[in-house]
Amino acid sequence: MSKFKAVVFDWAGTMIDFGSFAPMGAFVDTFAKFGVAVTIPDARKPMGLPKRLHIAAMLAEPHIAEGWRVAQGALPDEAAIDAVYKLFVPLNEEVVSNYCTLVPGALETANHIRAKGMKIGSTTGYTRSIMQRVLPLAAAQGYAPDNLVCADDLPLGRPTAIGMYKCFLDLMVHPASAVIKVDDTEPGIAEGVEAGCVTVGLTLSGNEAGLTPDELAALSPAQRQALHERVAAKLIAAGADYVIGTVAELPALIDRLEDDR
Repeated sequence: MSKFKAVVFDWAGTMIDFGSFAPMGAFVDTFAKFGVAVTIPDARKPMGLPKRLHIAAMLAEPHIAEGWRVAQGALPDEAAIDAVYKLFVPLNEEVVSNYCTLVPGALETANHIRAKGMKIGSTTGYTRSIMQRVLPLAAAQGYAPDNLVCADDLPLGRPTAIGMYKCFLDLMVHPASAVIKVDDTEPGIAEGVEAGCVTVGLTLSGNEAGLTPDELAALSPAQRQALHERVAAKLIAAGADYVIGTVAELPALIDRLEDDR
């Protein structure tokens, strides 16, 4: 038996949707409907936050706020955040089904964890309505975690620890130090840090890298290492205890941590 009792995974960029592409077009298209031009890098910057907070963070960017003022006649306020969110969620629901392929090695990692007697939890910045599209597609590929905490399930979400506390209760696991949180974003790492978990950041499959598997494979070893180091620095600054490329490397890390006990 493992000294760890559970692993809590993020979804997009961690277990599904290599490169975290599903929300990108939806953000760009939603803002365009309000006459505001945003870029993919604009949309990627706050990734990992609950989607309403994500939209608020985008609207707080000076160039986006000014674009909103020009298009809408006033600087963005809470009503503006609500208006964007109301349009964004249905757009994301429409496209997310196209981005549910498991990250290579994700299923093998989940099986390895279960073989050790550990539970599998999950949190996400997606809403429950979006995840209703994702869950059956992930299950059809063999991945079905023991719980799911969505961005709109609780009054507080990332980067607070509230979603992780819900995972502890759902999974009936404790202490927090016996739980591993795995994520590709800074807010997702932060929720694990605040909860007191062991945190593992992913550098190559997620939002910050923003590459497809083929694009990643096309990089030279030096380019790949530079990308890993750049993303790792951000995740470590957010509090990650360990950084690896993708979840395919997690079983080896868990085995090493168990050997250290």
